[in-house]
Amino acid sequence: MNRAFNRKKDKSWMHTPEALAKHFIAYNVKFLGHTEVDQPKGTEVVKDAVRKLKFQRHIKKSEGQKIPKVELQISIYGVKILDSKSKEVQYNCQLHRISFCADDKTDKRIFTFICKDSESNKHLCYVFDSEKCAEEITLTIGQAFDLAYKKFLESGGKDVETRKQIGGLQKRIQDLEAENSELKKQLQVLEEQLMIAQVPPGNSMSSKTPTDIFDMVPFSPMTPLVPLPASNGSAPPPPATPSEIKMLTHLDLFGAEPFDPFTCGAADFPPDIQSKLDEMQEGFKMGLTVEGTVFSLDPLEGRC
Repeated sequence: MNRAFNRKKDKSWMHTPEALAKHFIAYNVKFLGHTEVDQPKGTEVVKDAVRKLKFQRHIKKSEGQKIPKVELQISIYGVKILDSKSKEVQYNCQLHRISFCADDKTDKRIFTFICKDSESNKHLCYVFDSEKCAEEITLTIGQAFDLAYKKFLESGGKDVETRKQIGGLQKRIQDLEAENSELKKQLQVLEEQLMIAQVPPGNSMSSKTPTDIFDMVPFSPMTPLVPLPASNGSAPPPPATPSEIKMLTHLDLFGAEPFDPFTCGAADFPPDIQSKLDEMQEGFKMGLTVEGTVFSLDPLEGRC
């Protein structure tokens, strides 16, 4: 293994300072993964991590899984690991958190670096397969360290502190976005529950007025008669008085008083009809004789 942190004044680097300070240098590599290590630096530390991840990758390869391809973006601010197709950032290792970087001289395809995780504060060793560019990538990271250190000396440490504050703010923004998304989901659930609570049940018959077999409201004598407004908008007629109600109850179906022939006076019929009625009444009083038997309808005589 070979460390890339030895800064020399006469060191000749591969890239211009502007390329790493204002932009970044990109490399396409295969990502074997990362694993936790006990120490922030050391050749033997990264050797053990490489052996462990190679063995895990060999098992996954036997199962038919391919090694994922990623893109490394190296600058004075850190090393970003992006998905090679979607360009989505998978890991963002800030440069001041990287404590060790090395390439394997026995296998020029492998290089690795150790970075302290910002959330768990654990030291993680990242291992990559870069075909034949392992040494070049290691030197590029070393050059980024050299430029970042010079900028730190020129700014008196303010630049590093500013980057830390920016990193903290970016982390806070991500946390707030995740919290906002969770609150939106909870609000949507509450709105759905409120809509369900406002809808009356379809089979509820408790508030419906009971009807008879003809689907009509049965008549109740105790129900008060409420006058309805007229169709032309005029005031409704006043309710009927008790005397009017009594008179209406004595009328027949056609609105006339019932006919009683025994209570009608003489002036109620024409003379010819009245005379016949008188004769009939006299005949009932005198009685009828049938074969010698007298029948009388007069209750006062008390005989037949």
